[in-house]
Amino acid sequence: MADDRPIALDEYPVHQVPLSMKHVATGDRNAYDRCIFHVFDHTGRALLILGLGVYPNLGVIDAYATLRTGDTLHAVRASDALGEDRMRLAVGPLRIEVQEPLRRLRLVCEDELSYDLTWTAAFPALWEPHHLQRRGDRLTLEGRRFVQAGTVEGVIRAGGARFDVTAQDWTGTRDRSWGVRPVPGEDGGRLAQDHPTEGFHWIWCPVRFEDRFLMVITQEDADGHRSLNDATLVRPGRRDRQLGWPQAEITYRSGTRRPERAVLHLGDPRKPLEVEAEILASSPLAIGAGYAPADDWQHGTWQGRAWTDRRTYDLSAPHPRAAYGVTDHSARFRMEGRTGYGIFEHGSFGRHDPSGFTGFDSVAP
Repeated sequence: MADDRPIALDEYPVHQVPLSMKHVATGDRNAYDRCIFHVFDHTGRALLILGLGVYPNLGVIDAYATLRTGDTLHAVRASDALGEDRMRLAVGPLRIEVQEPLRRLRLVCEDELSYDLTWTAAFPALWEPHHLQRRGDRLTLEGRRFVQAGTVEGVIRAGGARFDVTAQDWTGTRDRSWGVRPVPGEDGGRLAQDHPTEGFHWIWCPVRFEDRFLMVITQEDADGHRSLNDATLVRPGRRDRQLGWPQAEITYRSGTRRPERAVLHLGDPRKPLEVEAEILASSPLAIGAGYAPADDWQHGTWQGRAWTDRRTYDLSAPHPRAAYGVTDHSARFRMEGRTGYGIFEHGSFGRHDPSGFTGFDSVAP
């Protein structure tokens, strides 16, 4: 018989529904609660991506970290049975310590890829748009997310190399999300057959400048229909500025859909604003980090108790699956004479009429 006694978190007045904090309000197997961090230097030498996720209706907690240096990607992934202590954000060698909520966190990995970092917010957390996605009549994704940018200090080690991370020369961004999001293991069934994915185009772009924070996010289907749209400028002491309907002008490497640079056109017709992005380092999330369509491990999948996996990938070799997922690029940004640093996360596969891509095999000339 299952043990359904109260857990420690039930002591606190944080309940949203008449259930123990051990449970979520939905029985959907795809319920999730997770985060992602990006830590990168301002020259493109290193890009560290890490995250942790909880899947309460699957009984799984997992975490990962990847570090790109040159053409090598170091990866550590860990998974375990979800316990009752929801304040303990740790799986195998990976853990996150919330030292001051929304302000300061400690990021630790004690493995072949190792780091001990203090992440400090430079700006208040910003809500992203409520994210809804359907396949036919079925709701497949509903997520609530906030994003934040800050500074990072500490040490990263991998493959005999050591990186001293300083607030002056490195930037950190993070995204925190929860809700319902597809987890591998479901048959596609009729809805997948009747509503196949023709194309997907995505930009997620948090940027830290010295005195302001910019967030841009767009999602479009094959026809260019936009289902997610936001551009917000955060300036301490002032009201957040909405920057209208962002349009991206992306220059791709010939023969690929890999961006080399981009211009984001923001603002309204009365005061247009241009943000230039120069790509520094790139890391496909389907390689090492567990995002679809990864073929060696994906988030939320049961791997057994106390599972830890270590990989090293050669990113100079072709990885065909990476072309059908999202890639995170550390980038240098310029806006109104200011230089900032952030992530240009981009995914484009299948048909996308606004970009001139005609199908899954279509690439830039």
